[in-house]
Amino acid sequence: MDLLNRGVLFLCLGLGAAALPASSEMYPPDAFMARIASHCGQAFAGRIVANEPPQPDDPFAGKALVMHVRECTPGELKIPFHVGDDHSRTWVLTRTPEGLRLKHDHRHEDGSEDAVTQYGGDSTGPGTPWRQEFPVDQHSVAMFQREGLAASLQNTWAMEIAPGERFVYELSRPSGRLFRVEFDLAAPVALPPTPWGHPELE
Repeated sequence: MDLLNRGVLFLCLGLGAAALPASSEMYPPDAFMARIASHCGQAFAGRIVANEPPQPDDPFAGKALVMHVRECTPGELKIPFHVGDDHSRTWVLTRTPEGLRLKHDHRHEDGSEDAVTQYGGDSTGPGTPWRQEFPVDQHSVAMFQREGLAASLQNTWAMEIAPGERFVYELSRPSGRLFRVEFDLAAPVALPPTPWGHPELE
């Protein structure tokens, strides 16, 4: 696909991702965003399908896991990830000129930012309409170093989407760490509470 057509697709996405069909003719990052946006306003239950090696004091163990495709604005999707009564996590996907950016917005219950927040990375290459990968960026590396989180310095996050079937969030490391949560897009659930630090929706 030439740069002109890619630019047209980027402009179209900016006019409203939810209005776009996720066709095979679209540039993969735009198709990926449109596939997620097709579920805007819905929430879905998830389950852990990989968690290797097992983690001590795992904050996800035994908790209800719910994702909510909550805000779909031009070029950006906000997807809170609720873990039981913990409403601190929101995934933010942004369309960039080169591809996609994933950031993790972590808040306290009073709305203030956690010391470890806004971390993530940019996609490398076009990816596919159903999977995008996000190696850790330098901003995140510096924050992890500052906070003593050495294990996170080689993080790669990924997301997968099969509309009407499943959504997957993944964290992996070269050390062998693999964490995957799979959400059932065929069965919407009741909407969760407002994520901490985010506005009520009209």
